[in-house]
Amino acid sequence: MTRGRPVGSNIRQNIIEVLHFMGKGYGYDIYRKYIEIFPPVTMRSIYYHLSKGVKTDEFKIDSVRKEEGDYSWGSLVTKTYYALGPKAKPAIVKEAKEYFSKN
Repeated sequence: MTRGRPVGSNIRQNIIEVLHFMGKGYGYDIYRKYIEIFPPVTMRSIYYHLSKGVKTDEFKIDSVRKEEGDYSWGSLVTKTYYALGPKAKPAIVKEAKEYFSKN
């Protein structure tokens, strides 16, 4: 048995399932759909696994957009859109498939 932490992650695999059906999405949008399908996690954990997944080529940054709106911190927000990377292996989980077929 090798030492150290395992490379994979259940949360990251669940994000792969969400992005498989979404195509692409930004962090908060992925988080909202994630907590409706899978056991709740923190938003911070989603952002951690998105950045870790970019390093492991499970995700790629599709685009970075600045969007205007009426936010509590001001009128401008920068959204980073993620898509599946070359090393992502969606397993097509039943719960995710059912959720996206309904919505």
